[in-house]
Amino acid sequence: MRIVSICPSNTELLAYLNLIPHVVGVDNYSDWPNEIRTLPRLGPDLSIDLDKVEALRPDLVVASLSVPGMEKNIEGLKERGLPYITLNPNSLEDIADDLITLGELTDTKDLAEEIVKVYSETINFYRREAKMIVSQPKVYWEWWPKPVFTPGGENWLTEITELAGAKNVYGQYKKASVQTTWDDVVEKQPDHICMIWVGVDSHKVKPEFVLKRENTDKMKAIAKGNIHVLEEPYFCRPSPRLLIGLRKVAALLHPNVFPAFLDEDALIKIAQKRG
Repeated sequence: MRIVSICPSNTELLAYLNLIPHVVGVDNYSDWPNEIRTLPRLGPDLSIDLDKVEALRPDLVVASLSVPGMEKNIEGLKERGLPYITLNPNSLEDIADDLITLGELTDTKDLAEEIVKVYSETINFYRREAKMIVSQPKVYWEWWPKPVFTPGGENWLTEITELAGAKNVYGQYKKASVQTTWDDVVEKQPDHICMIWVGVDSHKVKPEFVLKRENTDKMKAIAKGNIHVLEEPYFCRPSPRLLIGLRKVAALLHPNVFPAFLDEDALIKIAQKRG
């Protein structure tokens, strides 16, 4: 089977299903696992070169609507009559459903079900532990600095926050992404600030960018030194790697409750064993 992925999170889903040997092309931003680094690049995920996609003669193109603007990729695939599936997950459950769907389309359903079982057990563990935490801090997630964008209640990061025993200060907004102002963030008085600029390497994101803003001296998070730069792939891509992000932030917020983060991925180990 010849598979093309035109979104980083979709490439990661394919990796969990041991399908990377069947992938013949990826978008420019796909960077995990290492095996995909030598594959043909098809352009940025918002502007895929569909001529290159068609030339690869795919049996399946795994497309996405996870970022506004990806619609034109779908329209182009449809116009060319290329076989494709569109994924658009907003929740952790959606991600599990996408794994099953891909498993059914690629004859890897048994592995997909095994992955989803461990994935769900991990989520349930954190959910049980989080319910026992009485004092739950408020967290502000910064997706983009100017204009300020942050995840709302219909995004997996609100779930991740709650599973980590905390509250997203924008979790009450019934949308996946919220555009707001820095003054409004200051007014919400988060206990922690987590910086994960979408598409930007964490090494290029500095706490100083926040510290230079107006009224930061009035914030509890700043006074306590609770400003954290986290790895964007573990928090901004809807794939099972979000559970690595969950483990990291949970241990950061409640080190006496949650196990210390270890750089291990139980789900990918299952896939490797099956491979």
